[in-house]
Amino acid sequence: MFRVLFLMLVLLAGLIAGPYLAGKQGYVLIQTDSHNIELSITMLVVFFVVAMSVVYGIEWVVTRFFRLSNNTYSWFSRRKRVKAQKQTLEGLMRMNEGDYSKAEKLIGKNAKHSAEPILNFIKAAEAAQQRGDEFSANRYLIEATELAGSDNLLVEIARTRILFQQDKLPAARSSVDGLLVMAPRNPEVLKLAVEIYKKSKAYQALDAILPHIENSNLFSPSEFTALQRLTEDGLLDEKMNEEGSEGLLAWWEEQSRRRQKDNYVRIGLIRRLIECNDHESAYELILETLKKLDDREPLSQQLFTQITRLQPAESAKLIKLLEKRAKQADVSGECCISRALGYLYVRNADFKRAAEMFRKVVENKEELQPNDVAMASYVFEQVGDLVAAKQVRDDSLRSAMVLPSVEDSVEAEPILLENKQ
Repeated sequence: MFRVLFLMLVLLAGLIAGPYLAGKQGYVLIQTDSHNIELSITMLVVFFVVAMSVVYGIEWVVTRFFRLSNNTYSWFSRRKRVKAQKQTLEGLMRMNEGDYSKAEKLIGKNAKHSAEPILNFIKAAEAAQQRGDEFSANRYLIEATELAGSDNLLVEIARTRILFQQDKLPAARSSVDGLLVMAPRNPEVLKLAVEIYKKSKAYQALDAILPHIENSNLFSPSEFTALQRLTEDGLLDEKMNEEGSEGLLAWWEEQSRRRQKDNYVRIGLIRRLIECNDHESAYELILETLKKLDDREPLSQQLFTQITRLQPAESAKLIKLLEKRAKQADVSGECCISRALGYLYVRNADFKRAAEMFRKVVENKEELQPNDVAMASYVFEQVGDLVAAKQVRDDSLRSAMVLPSVEDSVEAEPILLENKQ
């Protein structure tokens, strides 16, 4: 509109001023090698206006053509995006339904035209992996990598998860190690690392990320404690199997003060030292642990169980400490302590005191352990109490042969009939 107005104003000015200027300023001469063109001022203005009109007209035609092409391209692009969005939503629904073949086709077909093509390729790769097509899964991951680059966290997490699902543990382990360097506190990376390290039994690597896992709140306190125990048991088993008791003791010296105060780890170390036949080191550690452990704690029973396996050269200190604890213990605790003392007395050939301890153990039938009957019978025979030895064996045999009561059988019968129906 402005250009048309400009041309009209120029033409009007030329028509008004042209005659006046033509009478006083002569004419305009345009001369070439073979032609001479003479124009009045008015005709020059008209010629200029016509020429500008032609130029503006050509520009308008060209602009309209490209605008039309751009609108056409935008229409097709918008149509593809809408179609890709619908297919993506339908593919995700099929994926939740378990139809991974159809989900892969819908999500991957127009992935490049979707709003988030990288996510589409990742989901298509997961769908392909779920139906067991590793080749297609890798192909989708390659396309996602080409779009996002090799350092994209989302793509690398998907790649690592698929490698893990393919049971390629060495490759998955290497990939998750790189992810932990890239994002050491990312919750998804930590969760994936826990799964991979647990399956590959990489307890050293799992132990290194435990502080990050604890701070991430990925697991409940009980779940984190179970994971921590699994890691500590794995580390102890590795050291025992590879380096024996010397490796266990060297590893123990390197641990933090917090771990060295953990009675669960202490008892685990004691058990493995006994299995390595290093009873003297286990004995020293038992003395330290027993002073720090209360009889009411569940771990105390595990410690007393390890004492029954102990065969030290000299056990006077431990016996004295246990005798003192036995005077202050409750019924359940006294049974555990009496059992431990009984085994220590037997190894010192003090069968008289051992018999006193095993009589207390046998009286508490609910706390009897499988080895108690055999050891109690042996001790009673050594002190000449054959009647007590026979009584222990008979009671054990009788309890092993006890059949369910008639009432229990009647109550159980409807349940069995109901299951059959």
